[in-house]
Amino acid sequence: MTADPMTAAELLRTTRAFRRRLDLTRPVDRAELLGCLDTAVHAPSGTNRQPWRFLVVQDQRARQQIAEYYRKGFAAYLSARTPRPDQLGDLASGRYLAERMHEVPALVLVCSLGRPPATGSALHLASYYGSVYPAVWSFLLALHERGLGGTMTTAHLAYEREVADLLGIPFEEVAQVALVPVAHLRPGPSKAAPRRLPAAEVTAWERWGGL
Repeated sequence: MTADPMTAAELLRTTRAFRRRLDLTRPVDRAELLGCLDTAVHAPSGTNRQPWRFLVVQDQRARQQIAEYYRKGFAAYLSARTPRPDQLGDLASGRYLAERMHEVPALVLVCSLGRPPATGSALHLASYYGSVYPAVWSFLLALHERGLGGTMTTAHLAYEREVADLLGIPFEEVAQVALVPVAHLRPGPSKAAPRRLPAAEVTAWERWGGL
């Protein structure tokens, strides 16, 4: 008997950063990936410009090379921070994924046309990334609905140019903004992702109010 489909609220609450539950032994069908990406491209974007582009990498040798860059970027990220005690579990999960990135059956590079604005102003950066990240989230939701999973990662961007050269991405014209490792999910409960504070404790009305 198949499980009942999740409601929209259940899907939103239970879609999370899937790392340890990824089934690294089961291939992901191209049609399933395209179905999820068809959902992703319905996300909103600034002035409806739809700048997203997706590159799916399933070739084993290419995945191995991308994973090596990812591991180096992740190691640099870890060495530059001192985590809080409540972050240790997430970091261990991240390390687990980094060590096995080459085994993930499909790596989806999410790209955006053009380069991020050189000015680096909050306005321009928010417009640039805000026009593609909603598509990443929609992609993750669509994956979960189909029994697949992944997580949005960025550690490989420390070597964005090298990955661009590896895969033929025109670096001056297209920016990589995320890497989503995708696999089927191993059996497990669909439970809400833990959050430290409820919405009421991180929401003010009318004025900042000491948040």
